[in-house]
Amino acid sequence: MTETTSPEDKTWRVRIMDQSGGAEDNITEEVGGFHDLAHANAFARAYTRDSVERCRMPGSSAKDVLTAWLSFGEDAIVQDAGEDGWHSANELDDFAATRATPMERDWRALDPRRLVEDEDEVDAVPDEHEDPSFD
Repeated sequence: MTETTSPEDKTWRVRIMDQSGGAEDNITEEVGGFHDLAHANAFARAYTRDSVERCRMPGSSAKDVLTAWLSFGEDAIVQDAGEDGWHSANELDDFAATRATPMERDWRALDPRRLVEDEDEVDAVPDEHEDPSFD
């Protein structure tokens, strides 16, 4: 009997690709630990959106921004998501033409590496219901 894994049980990973070719196989890093495909897609979109904005110079046209991103930017790809994964090609022209809001660029808020609470910090704060000195 073979086991099948449902999409909900899959561990999603996002691969960060260096457009400049400075990294081995153009891979800068892989980020894992996403809750679901929607979480991975949102992270990939925000990461790429931020990268496009870092390539935007004052007075540059949409074409200039796109050219700079294709030369120096970073793309984010959801691994093994196929057509269900977010693809930068679908939105690059819009990204280049329109400046992003801070919220659209905030990939750090979606980064699963930052979503893990440090249990030691949580345990270090006494609960007023457990500590007799609060009486």
